Amino acid sequence: MNGLDWAVLIGYFGVMVAIGVWSHKRVDNVSDFFTAGGKMPWWLSGISHHMSGYSAVMFTGYAGIAYTYGVTSFITWSFPIALGIAIGSRLFAPRINRLRSRLRVASPLEYLKNRYDLKTQQALAWSGMLLKIVDVGAKWAAIATLLSVFTGISLNQGILITGAITAVYCTIGGLWADALTELGQFVIQLLAGVAMFVAVVMELGDKGLGIVSAWDEPALHGHEKPLVGPYGTVFLLAFLFIKLFEYNGGMLNQAQRYMATPNAKEAERSARLSAVLWLVWPLVLFFPMWMSPLLVESQKPDGSDAYALMTEQLLPHGLLGLVIVGFFSHTMAMCSSDANAIAAVFTRDCAPVLWRRARTWSEGQGLRVARIATVVFLGLSMAAATQVNSPTFKDIITVVIKWVAGLMGPMAIPMMLGLLRPFRRSGPTAALTSWSLGLLAFWLVNYPISWNVDGGVPLQYQVSVPLAVSLVLYVLIGYLKPEDTPERLALIDRINSDDDDTAGAAAVPEPRDTVPSPVKD
Repeated sequence: MNGLDWAVLIGYFGVMVAIGVWSHKRVDNVSDFFTAGGKMPWWLSGISHHMSGYSAVMFTGYAGIAYTYGVTSFITWSFPIALGIAIGSRLFAPRINRLRSRLRVASPLEYLKNRYDLKTQQALAWSGMLLKIVDVGAKWAAIATLLSVFTGISLNQGILITGAITAVYCTIGGLWADALTELGQFVIQLLAGVAMFVAVVMELGDKGLGIVSAWDEPALHGHEKPLVGPYGTVFLLAFLFIKLFEYNGGMLNQAQRYMATPNAKEAERSARLSAVLWLVWPLVLFFPMWMSPLLVESQKPDGSDAYALMTEQLLPHGLLGLVIVGFFSHTMAMCSSDANAIAAVFTRDCAPVLWRRARTWSEGQGLRVARIATVVFLGLSMAAATQVNSPTFKDIITVVIKWVAGLMGPMAIPMMLGLLRPFRRSGPTAALTSWSLGLLAFWLVNYPISWNVDGGVPLQYQVSVPLAVSLVLYVLIGYLKPEDTPERLALIDRINSDDDDTAGAAAVPEPRDTVPSPVKD
């Protein structure tokens, strides 16, 4: 990097902070902070939904998969995400929007107290927050890894820089700041992605290769196969189910984008736009990664540095800075949206259980706590980022695929399926059992069983078994021990009926009297 690249990077950081300051004027209460007051246009929600699913892991972990295996990086990642969101546009997006417009909630998990009970809500809230700390920690580590390649600064310094800047704009501006910065980041990503695509095509041309003929080179032998290595059919099907839940609300931040639109129909349009973007745009981003074995030699066994090395080699200064900004835009988009979602869960779902006074917070007090919770979450995730390469978590892609994908099912199934009429018989017993035994299945498959299997349990079973266990138990216990009370049925009907989808944004009240039993201060 030279002075021009640094100017582009510093200018980007300045614009992000400025957007946060401007968005601050639009945030008057927790409804504005967590759901944009239900006033976000569908196209902005869709772009924000799309961008909040990216991070620099694509340019490290998935770049390594593309370098090693080829097009399976698209077939087993962005394609199932696009398909999952397309399905969820009808199945989940309208119902999640009605959580805000009809039930007056600001957190995606807030409705679980009435759908199941307080214990279920708290179990999913606390486990979800802990998983998100690890997930976002992997994202910080990914962007810091890239930053170290370009600048030479240490991993911890890179984590501190990116985390601190993200904390400024997302803490003061809330979901509005997240969405508007993600719109700007989408434009940057568009320019940077096209620049890298063109640079790779030109470099291939200099070697006498075309976009099609390059696949005949020995270095890309087998890279055109859709399912290879550990990424087989079972993995693809498991990942599709996981992403169906995760990217439609299971990881909370995407649910907020649906909640932020004025009504259910707008939420559905938002999801369809995001699905189209996930199907088309990653092809442009992945092509340079697929060609990387022809252009660079990775210095890491997993190939995670290939994209960064190729960027340094092919792009002139200025454009190099733009692509680096693109890396930051992915990660900061996802991490800021995660921070906002987790702050919503803590402020709306957990704090009223821990402290009696939280049930009578004024709008100003609730907003201050929301901002403090955002900062605390970012700090904890940055601390987790320093442990990503430890023996416990291993490398970045292991955290993202094994831990996050493997634990997603047990946490998301009660939340997401609880919205649907066919699962109305499943109550708190089904929810808590599927959650707890799904987590137990994850631990057994990934550790005791894997230790006793030659070569370890294959990756596809590491991520699919916990999901299967949770899904089967949730459905089975619902039929064996139905808990469809009149109150729960009435709540499900309110979420599923579409007679007033044109209703405007609804204000969200503060969490007063959310816990019936007394708790200590």
